[in-house]
Amino acid sequence: MTQDITLERFETHPGILVIRMNRPAKKNAITREMYGAMAVALADANDDASVEAVALFGVPGSFSAGNDIADFLTMAEGEDETRNIKAFLHQLATFDKPLLSGADGIAVGIGTTIHLHCDLTFATARTTFRTPFTDLAVVPEAASSLIVPRLMGHQRAFALLVAGLPFTAEEAREAGLIWKIVDEAALEQTVLDAASHLINRPREALRLSRQLLRGSGHKVLDRMDEEMKIFVERLKSDEARALYKAFLEKKR
Repeated sequence: MTQDITLERFETHPGILVIRMNRPAKKNAITREMYGAMAVALADANDDASVEAVALFGVPGSFSAGNDIADFLTMAEGEDETRNIKAFLHQLATFDKPLLSGADGIAVGIGTTIHLHCDLTFATARTTFRTPFTDLAVVPEAASSLIVPRLMGHQRAFALLVAGLPFTAEEAREAGLIWKIVDEAALEQTVLDAASHLINRPREALRLSRQLLRGSGHKVLDRMDEEMKIFVERLKSDEARALYKAFLEKKR
């Protein structure tokens, strides 16, 4: 378990596991090690009877800035190491218990698309959702190219996934990407209370109802794998390598 991912349990909210991205210095940009740690945490939570729901959080001001660009450059230069990313995405798609999230501030790339796999997402008013895939010379991921058009229609999906336009928290709520907007100070408590409400429902009825709403995961998994194949191909393109090198040189 990397130190950039922490697992938390609270006596006030038994049965709920919090998975927190905790890399504030990098605005929670997600490394391959972080993906791997979250994949393991979700898999373990699925098998642990004492865990009845999972809540995903970032840190104040940063849910996640998306994929770590240094990792992108490593893959662009020839290292095809996507195992941890695929494992995490597959765990999101197949997780069998209530999955909630709370977003505050920056929510970029996977920091946006992760919420597509959550049952309830709460966000603060200052949160901005953006998926700059084409800006980075890549394509949508996390089955977003399948889920987002179904969720919000073609034009909103195009604006988010292709044009890379930012969505305010209110626009995200109107589009169905998140459930509610809450105060910053109340965000985590609200998510945990919502998780407690869910796990106090009759357990089997909850599981079956959730399963009916989500439907078969095969199409989602297939789209994730299709997207990942094209994504990696794009990472190795000349235009992508040039972008990432220029980005990292600016950071030096």
